[in-house]
Amino acid sequence: MPGQQRADNRPPYARIAGHYRDLIGSGELAPGELLPSIRALADQWRVSTATADRAMKLLRDEKLVNGIPGVGTEVMARPVSLASGSERHDRSSRTKSSWGVGEKSSGHTAAMVAAPEDVAHALGINPGDDVVRRSRVYRDTHGIVAHSTSWIPAEFAQVLPELARSERLKGGLSLDLIAEATGRQVTHRVDEETARIATPDDLKLLELEAETVAAILVLTARFLDADNELLEYGVDLGAPGRTRRTTSEVL
Repeated sequence: MPGQQRADNRPPYARIAGHYRDLIGSGELAPGELLPSIRALADQWRVSTATADRAMKLLRDEKLVNGIPGVGTEVMARPVSLASGSERHDRSSRTKSSWGVGEKSSGHTAAMVAAPEDVAHALGINPGDDVVRRSRVYRDTHGIVAHSTSWIPAEFAQVLPELARSERLKGGLSLDLIAEATGRQVTHRVDEETARIATPDDLKLLELEAETVAAILVLTARFLDADNELLEYGVDLGAPGRTRRTTSEVL
């Protein structure tokens, strides 16, 4: 078995995946390099080919490697596209679409729900009060970019019932529709970025194996109007392997 493995309770396929995840993360395995074949992995780690294949599937799901028919398993270059809710809002204002280049969104769901404690705090309401929750998944050619949730004050569903319907909104994002219907426009935003180890709920939303251990970026955005009233609270969970890139002018 390659290297000295730390004692842990993970199943063999998760330990194999963890070994190569560490090599990729440290740069010891660079983009374009090939991992051993499934048969070679099975022999080296003294496991079945099914176990070795499951380990590689886990790395493929995390967008760390890519299986190339007839060639092998290749280390992928790290995707860099991970837009924040604010960037998607800016893009929608210009193009009426929140999608980036090569992106699509799917799994659009919406409902009136009881506000969780953290959401209630952000919106300035009581936990358990009604709030609109809209969720969708953004994907590109590498797979999932982010799971995105918009939390919207319940009052807006009275004038825009479509906000609480499980379908993609037509005519832009929810904030665009709110501005058109009520005249209340976003005048300023508060953005935050936090890194954390993905929770079981995060893994489920990002369609990853329950045993996955990975760091993710959590991007939140509070959209406020001229009266400092919150119009929407957005939470984006970035998929593992994604990084944020911003550019600015140096004056």
